[in-house]
Parts: sequence; C-alpha cells; structure tokens
Amino acid sequence: MEKEHTNYLEEDAKLNEYSSRLFELRRDGVNKISELRLEIAAAKRNKLLDAKARKSLVDADNKKIAEAKVVAGRNKAEIAELSKEAVSYANKIAKKYISETIEEQNKEIAQFTADYKNKCVNLKADFAEKREEIIKSYEGKNSAADTAAKKEDLRINGYELQSALFDAKSKYNSEINRAKAAKNQAYVDHVQKNRALRNGTTRVSENMTLSWQNYVYQFKPSKFLLDNGLYIAILIFFIVCIIVAPLSGNGQLLSLPNIFTILEQSSVRMFYALGVAGLILIAGTDLSVGRMVAMGAVVTGLILHPGKNIVTFFHMGPWDFTALPLFGRLGLALFISIVLCVAFSSFAGVFTAKLKIHPFISTLATQLIIYGLLFFGTSGTPVGSIDSGIKDMIGGRWTLGFVGGDLVTFPKLIIPAIIAIFVAWFIWNKTTFGKNMYAVGGNAEAASVSGISVFWVTMGIFVMAGIFYGCGAFLEAFKANASAGTGQGYELDAIAACVVGGISFNGGIGKIGGAVIGVIIFTGLTYCLTFLGIDTNLQFVFKGLILIAAVALDSIKYLKRK
Repeated sequence: MEKEHTNYLEEDAKLNEYSSRLFELRRDGVNKISELRLEIAAAKRNKLLDAKARKSLVDADNKKIAEAKVVAGRNKAEIAELSKEAVSYANKIAKKYISETIEEQNKEIAQFTADYKNKCVNLKADFAEKREEIIKSYEGKNSAADTAAKKEDLRINGYELQSALFDAKSKYNSEINRAKAAKNQAYVDHVQKNRALRNGTTRVSENMTLSWQNYVYQFKPSKFLLDNGLYIAILIFFIVCIIVAPLSGNGQLLSLPNIFTILEQSSVRMFYALGVAGLILIAGTDLSVGRMVAMGAVVTGLILHPGKNIVTFFHMGPWDFTALPLFGRLGLALFISIVLCVAFSSFAGVFTAKLKIHPFISTLATQLIIYGLLFFGTSGTPVGSIDSGIKDMIGGRWTLGFVGGDLVTFPKLIIPAIIAIFVAWFIWNKTTFGKNMYAVGGNAEAASVSGISVFWVTMGIFVMAGIFYGCGAFLEAFKANASAGTGQGYELDAIAACVVGGISFNGGIGKIGGAVIGVIIFTGLTYCLTFLGIDTNLQFVFKGLILIAAVALDSIKYLKRK
C-alpha cells in the first residue's frame, strides 16, 4: 500500500520553533518591506486610481517602508545568526532522514523487482499450462473447423499472456517510480525548507544537488541514448583521431594551437548558424546564406582594399576608399554588408510570412537572384585582399607566448563570435520576441490565437538572420580574397550544425547553445580529417552520415512526443 508523503521537516518541533521565531523577527521588517513594495507596484498599475490618490498611496507606503527598514536593521544580526543555526539544525536532521529514506526505498525497490520477476515466471507457467490444456482438448479433432478453433484459442491464450505481462510491468514501473519519487522528495523538502529559513535565499551547492537529484530521478537509459547517442559517437570519433594522429606521424592533434585554430575557423561560421537557427526554430530553413556571405564579403573587400580596386560593379567604378578615415571605412563596410543582407533576407521573409511560401522556396529564389547579380555585376573577378593593417587589427592574432615548445596565438575573430553568441542567447531567452519565436515554431495557429503576430515574428526572424549574415560576411573578407563564389556551400554547413546541435526541423525546439556546439563539432570534424590527411571528398561522406543520423534521431524523438 502506497504511503502518504509527509514533510518530516514540518513536523519537527524544534525546527518549527526556529521558523516561528524567524517569522516574528521578519514580519515587521523585511517581510513588511516586500509587501509594501508589491502594493506600490500594484498601485502604479491600477488605472482606476487618479494621480493624486496614487501619489498619496505611494507616499504612505514609502513612509511605512522607511519604518520597516529600521525594524529590519535592528533585527538583521539576530535573524542572520538564528537563520544560520536553523539551517544547520535542518541539515543535520535532513541528512539522517534522507539516508533512512534512501535505504528504505532501495529495499522496497529490491522487493518490487523480486516480486515482479516471480510474477512473470508464475504467469508464464500458468499460461503454459493453459496452452497444454488447450492442445489436449483438441486431440483427435482434425476437422478444419476444429483446427481453426484450436488456432484461435492458442492465439487468445498468447494475447492474454502478453496482456497480463504488460499489466505486471506497468504496476512494477509505477511502484519503482513511486519509490524514486519518495527519495527525490526528501531532497526537495530539505532544500525548500532551507530556502524558507533564509527567507527565499538560495545556495549554489543546494541548487546543484537538487538539479542532480532531479536528473537521477528522471534519468532513463533509452532517453539518454536518444538525446546524446550522436554526441557520444562523435566524441568517440574525436578520441580515436587524437590517438591515431601521433601514431600516423601527423603530430599531436590535441594541442592549444590546434584548438585555437578550430575555434577561429568556427568563429565566422558561427554567425551563419546563429542566423539560420531562428528560421529552423520556426520549421523553416535558409538556402541563401552562402550567397549572402559572398555579397557582404565582396562589398567589404571593395571598401577595405588598399588603393583603387580593379573590380567594377555593373560597369561602375573602380573605387578607391582610402581617403576615408580607417574607422569610417570599417563602419561603412559593416553597415552596407548588414543592410544588403537584411534587405534580401526581408525580401524572402515577406513571401514566407505573408504568402505562406515555405522558406526553402523563398530563400532558394533569393539565392539565385544574389548569385546572378554578383556574377553578372563583378564578372566573377575577386576583389583582392583587404588592407593588411586592417586585416591584422580585426582578423589577426594576439601572441600569448610559448606553451610546451609551441608558439600560442589567440585569434581575434573569436571575440566577435562570443559577442554574437551572447546577443543571440539574450534574444532567444530573455526577450518577449524570443518567447514568441518558440511559440510560433511550436504551433503558429495557437500563437496567433493567443495574440502573437505570426507575420511580424517571422519577419523579425528573417531580419535578425540578415543582421547575423551581414556581420559574418563582413568578417569573412578578413579570411580570404572575396569573390562572387565566396561562401559556396556555407548554408549547408550552417543548417547541418543547427540540426546536429538539437534545433529541431519540426519547429519550436532548440537552444542557442546547441547551434554553437554544432558549429564547433562540424568545424572540428573537418579539421581532424584534414589533419589526418583524409581526402576532402571523403569528408563529405562523414558529414552526410552525421547529418542523416541527427535528423533521424530528431524524427524519432518527434514521433515519440506525438
């Protein structure tokens, strides 16, 4: 019989004395201040109050807050000492109770497991006996009707056995889950009581312990492998590469210079993944990323080229921007790159948001338009290298010194990538727009009914993507000589990185951290294979296998959720 859960901490007389005393000390001090501040906030939002009444109420509450602060200051030391003592006592009794609870529930789990196994053995034996009885009952009866009846009875017997085993398994799982919940609840009660004794203040150690206990409670091997199987396989691949590299005479793969090189190569591509991630979140995609990169990189190369550039655009030019101030040239190049990318991204966004054309089509059309304009306008001529001083200032490296005999330099491009990651994370997680992105991606119709403008959220995602593409294209020019062919295939790498990072093509699921990890995984994969001397064409095979595995796992998880 299932026991009713009781919070042992709430039943302890001494701990209740501590709680009562702390409540008395806080009632007219810190608790009063919190209540009055809530009243002030409510008064400011109350549209039924006129300005005079609101001011009178706020002034009166502020006066009471000043009085409560005096009480809080007078009781502060006593509260701190008593709270510390109460938490220490709670920890002491909780430790004993948690230990006893775990021991008790583990015994019950062992008993449940033994009972379940016995139940399964008995059921199989009982139904095997019934099966033999059915077979004997039809001995000597060889007509077609008897044969059909015998077959049906045996089928029913087998079905009833499977049903009984299923019921036994369900009961067993229920009992096991109840025991696990009891162990987890002991930790939850402990942490909640400590927080109450501290008047809501948490501790990092307690939060970590509680998070770990919740993880253990909810852990299922099948779900863990489904969520992390691909990453485990990739990790094993990297470990094999690290072991094989020195044995094959290629040197140490796991070194600080190589790690920084992988991060540097990931930095610029991070912008493209952050841009396309928003579109995948709403169950879309973007095939125009590579052409956006080429467009922004060509513009940046033209403006930052030392002296007059040889490239003309639609028979206009060539130009010489060296007369402009350094930061003026940089600002102009970045601004035009962003504006062009946002303009073309918005162009695709209008067709998707307004006419419900799938982003696959709208961005494919945008890709073709940009591709044609770039090649026709520049005749495919590379714009040449940018000014070496500017290139070193933004795309160069800082020398850190020698580590293990290797000169270690830090790539400057990592800095803007970190800034971009933080900005994207903030938008996705800390803004209303970010929450609306998830809502539209999860169910656009439900989002619309709840008052969210699906059109403007979709357009906002396209604009945000264009800004990231523009920034990335600007930095791309610092890596190589830009031309209309720059960025070929970048859209596929960006999309693949997002999918490998857990951003679902089904929409509404994913995190910025996943996109970041995906970019680093794909860049690291390419670097490792190149480091080991694997043919470039064969590298596409590895990427393809990883991509199809990621999408397959995502589809399995989606089907399970349904």
